[in-house]
Amino acid sequence: MGSVGSTSGAIADGVIPQPVPPSPEVLCAEAEAGAAGPAGARGRLGSVALVIGGIVSLQFGSSVAVLLFPRAGALGVVTLRLVVASLVLLIVCRPKVRGYTRGDWVTVLGFGIALVGMNSLFYQAIDRIPLGAAVTLEFLGPLILSVATSRRLLSVVWAALALGGVVLLGRAGFDGLNLLGAGFALAAGGLWAAYILLSARTGQRFPQADGLALAMTVAALLSLPLGLFSAGSALLDPVTLGLGAAVALMSSVMPYTLELLALRKLPASGFAVMMSLEPAAAATAGFLVLHQALGWVELVAIGLVVVASAGAVLSGSRR
Repeated sequence: MGSVGSTSGAIADGVIPQPVPPSPEVLCAEAEAGAAGPAGARGRLGSVALVIGGIVSLQFGSSVAVLLFPRAGALGVVTLRLVVASLVLLIVCRPKVRGYTRGDWVTVLGFGIALVGMNSLFYQAIDRIPLGAAVTLEFLGPLILSVATSRRLLSVVWAALALGGVVLLGRAGFDGLNLLGAGFALAAGGLWAAYILLSARTGQRFPQADGLALAMTVAALLSLPLGLFSAGSALLDPVTLGLGAAVALMSSVMPYTLELLALRKLPASGFAVMMSLEPAAAATAGFLVLHQALGWVELVAIGLVVVASAGAVLSGSRR
């Protein structure tokens, strides 16, 4: 679920606390992109493609994670995801640990806590309530962020349309809802919104994906005791490890890296509404991987969230 750059302007317009101002390098890049005209538009479209790629990767990885639940349990799967992802990112990025301020490390620590909390709470939720209901409740976090970071009426319209589609997609899962499971999903949604903001701040403070690698390491270290307590020696099974590595690459390394890069160009409000594609991608992945059928209501819901996401991006590009 199922965790960057110059979003300070978009966030400053709302009620969310302002992130750290972007670096001079980011400001120069934005100025060049704006002056380039068509080149700037291509940059925004490229960022949109990164977000969509991350969403598809995440949801197909979640489908593989479902196969792991009987083997390692919810917390075990989270631990496998985060540990493998942190090792891959540390090897690829080789982040430096010197030359950063106390504020930089506080940001990384917060980002890591958001990552482990978001994933752990969401898996606890789908252990207790249907996936459609869990995704619907979790999406309320990014949805509220989208409205809070943009005072424009059109942004509220796109957010409302996206919410309608997500609720329609999860309509079958609200009967006899487990209150604890619903609470876990709502809490995961709050951390999802925090993840978006902290990812933006981390991208401003750290080069490349170094901040993500460090935050993922923090998340892995925090999840390790819980995973070992929950799954024990099951985490060492070769098949479980292999599937866990696949889940880590598809559900953590790829989507978080692509989202971090995309947030250097996209405003937080537009990015948050684009996250409404998550349940639509999950339904598609469930159909292709888990053979879960899609009815006409689900197709209508998918259409609504796609239109809302496209509208949010187009509105953001005209600002």
